Amino acid sequence: MRRRDAPTLAEPGLADLAPDQRLRRLELTVTRRLDGLLHGQYRGLLPGPGSEAAGSREYRPGEDEVRRMDWAVTARTTVPHVREVDADRELTTWLLVDASPSMEYGTATLDKRELAVAAVAAVGFLTAGVGNRLGGQVLTPDGVRRFPARGGRTHLLGLLRALLGAPRTDGYREKPLPALHDGLDGIQRMATRRGLVVVVSDFLDGLPDDPDAVPAWEAVLRRLAVRHQVLAVEVTDPRELELPDVGLVTLVDPETGSHREVWTGDPGLRERYAQAAVAQRDQVRDALRRSGATHLALRTDRDWSADIVRHVHAQRRLAAAPAAARGGAA
Repeated sequence: MRRRDAPTLAEPGLADLAPDQRLRRLELTVTRRLDGLLHGQYRGLLPGPGSEAAGSREYRPGEDEVRRMDWAVTARTTVPHVREVDADRELTTWLLVDASPSMEYGTATLDKRELAVAAVAAVGFLTAGVGNRLGGQVLTPDGVRRFPARGGRTHLLGLLRALLGAPRTDGYREKPLPALHDGLDGIQRMATRRGLVVVVSDFLDGLPDDPDAVPAWEAVLRRLAVRHQVLAVEVTDPRELELPDVGLVTLVDPETGSHREVWTGDPGLRERYAQAAVAQRDQVRDALRRSGATHLALRTDRDWSADIVRHVHAQRRLAAAPAAARGGAA
C-alpha cells in the first residue's frame, strides 16, 4: 500500500507566478542552461543512430550491436552484415504526462506536478525545430486530454498552459482515475511514425505490492520501446523516500482516500519506511530497465536542469562508446 503525506504548499517559486510568467521563466531556464545540447545532426534527447535506412555493411565484432543485423543481406551474401541508418532530422515527440493526484505532492521549491511541467518544457524547447512536431496526452483526475502532434512554439506554449492549468483535486474522488498503462496504450495508437516518446510520471500507478511482480504498465512500455526511443522521466519528492521525525502525522493516499495515523518518533518505523521506499524505487527502476526505456530521475529538491544536462551528456557518451565498452553487443 502506498503511503504519502497530505499535499503541502510549495515554497515561493513557480507556484506563486502567473501562468505566463511561469512559462517565461521555464523558457529562459531551458534557453540559458540547456540550449546547445542538441546542436548538430541529432534532434532527439536520446542520441542514437537514427531510423532511416542507408544501406548495409559488414559486421564488426565488438563494435556493432546484434540488434542492427541485416539478416536479409547476411543470408544472400553468407557474410554477417549490419544495417546503416541516417540520423533523423525531423522528429515527432509524443508526451505522456501524469497529472494524477499523486503528482500534486511536494515539500520542496516545486511540487511533483510543477516539476513534470518543467520536464515537458525542457523536452519541448530542446526538440523544437523546423519539421519537428510535438503531441501527447495528459492524465488528469477528470480524464485524458489529447493533443495532436503539431509544430511551432505556439503549440508548445498552449500545451504547457494546459498542463499548468490542469485542475487539482481537493480530496478523494469516487470517479476512477485514468491508468498509466491506458495512457501508454493511447500513445502507441497515436504514434504511428518512429519518434521519441517521453513519459513523465512517478510510476506508482499499477505498482504491485509484491516486488517480484510486474507493473501493469511495463508490457506496454516495452512495446513502445521496440519502435520508438523512450525516455521515462521519474519524478519524486524527498519525503517519499524518508519520513521525518515530526511526531504524530496522518498519511493520506490521494488516489484511494485511505488514511493512517503514524507516530514518526519511532526510529524503527522511520528505518522501515526508508527501506520500503528504496525497494519501491528499485522496483520502478528495474521495470523501466526491463522495458528498454532510458531512465531520467528528477527530484523536487534538486536542480532539474542540471540533472537533465548530466543525463544528456551521459547518453551521448554511451552512444559514442563502442559496443564492447557498453558491456557487450546485446
